[in-house]
Amino acid sequence: MTTIREDFDQARKILEKFLKDDSNMTAVGACAEIMVDALRKGHKLISCGNGGSMCDAMHFAEELSGFFRDKRRPVAALAISDPSHITCTANDIGFEHVFSRYVEAVGQPGDVLLAISTSGNSVNVVNAAMAAREKGMKVIGLTGNDGGRLAPLCDAEVRAPFSLFSDRTQEIHIKVIHSLIHYIEVALSVADHGTKP
Repeated sequence: MTTIREDFDQARKILEKFLKDDSNMTAVGACAEIMVDALRKGHKLISCGNGGSMCDAMHFAEELSGFFRDKRRPVAALAISDPSHITCTANDIGFEHVFSRYVEAVGQPGDVLLAISTSGNSVNVVNAAMAAREKGMKVIGLTGNDGGRLAPLCDAEVRAPFSLFSDRTQEIHIKVIHSLIHYIEVALSVADHGTKP
């Protein structure tokens, strides 16, 4: 039971640290506004990440193309998670290009890339951000530690507090992702119905 309680205590402390810094809320808001602006202009959201961060990228996209809390029109969001694309690109070009190749294929000016990396240094995620910028897309980053190589490539970034463990960073990321989805859903619902939140 000690290990279990320590896990929850660590998670609580990291979340409290995140909440105490008002700049984090400002950063989440900036990310949300960039996404909503793109969607209102008919653009799409593309997300990517490795391992648990890929699961977060997929979760982000499916809640928008499907449903989150409200019944509303689908939102143009997709995750780079097709195993045939990933294995083909990794085999023929290299794993460091699995996300950038996809961005080059389907990204358009005005689209937004949600790039997720707990270290900020995942080479394939960094390459995707560079490809997105070359395509005239906006880049939103979810990072940790010092933001790594991804941070300077972002138009807006949310950085989880420093932790020795990536799972603590991912727990902040999923909370941010849920908040972004909720904000997008409310903002688009307001636009559809012509009312104020």
